[in-house]
Amino acid sequence: MCNLYTVRKSAAEVAAHFGVSAPVQQFNAPEESYPGSPGLVVREEDGARILQSMTWGFPLRLKGMKPESKPKPVNNIADVSKNMWIGLARKPEWRCLIPLTGFAEAEGPKGSKTRTWFNVKDQPIFAWGGLWRQSAEWGDVYSGVMTDCNEAIRPVHDRMPVLLQSDEYELWLHGSFDDIVALQNRCFPDSLIEMSRTSELWSKRSTTAHTLPAESLI
Repeated sequence: MCNLYTVRKSAAEVAAHFGVSAPVQQFNAPEESYPGSPGLVVREEDGARILQSMTWGFPLRLKGMKPESKPKPVNNIADVSKNMWIGLARKPEWRCLIPLTGFAEAEGPKGSKTRTWFNVKDQPIFAWGGLWRQSAEWGDVYSGVMTDCNEAIRPVHDRMPVLLQSDEYELWLHGSFDDIVALQNRCFPDSLIEMSRTSELWSKRSTTAHTLPAESLI
């Protein structure tokens, strides 16, 4: 499960990496993204790649929630073939690339977990395969597709984002549904993952951010 990632590059640098041709705007996406907060997304519109800020997480209303209660952000996708996702995954217009410079997992004893960071070797910016849609609650929203971890990540977690190499961007955005499933099921090379254990407390996030729901992995 991925609940924290960073984009420590400017919007112009992100746009250049992903071949975004449209003028780059100023965005409200922070360097650190949490479920329910804004994040940068690359998608295609009229044959051109665009960079856009969206909310990380599809809004989900649980049974028994009060009408005035805020939805929970579903920020991770366990299986693109499930009913909730397959309609989007089959259509290239709802696929997206999530730019990131690193992602974190919590490690350590309960109450004092720390952040262990991962990045892709020799890639200052890389991509996480995602899906997006329009919502009545939060406008445009996105979620990232997950897969089983490789051996480099296994000491910390048994799941990881579907990381894409640059020559796979086009396949994710335009390939068949079977191509998307194959990318979700393939194992990202162990040798490309770099891990950095830190003393940063996992819970140092802003108290104004959304709390993570148990339903975040569907």
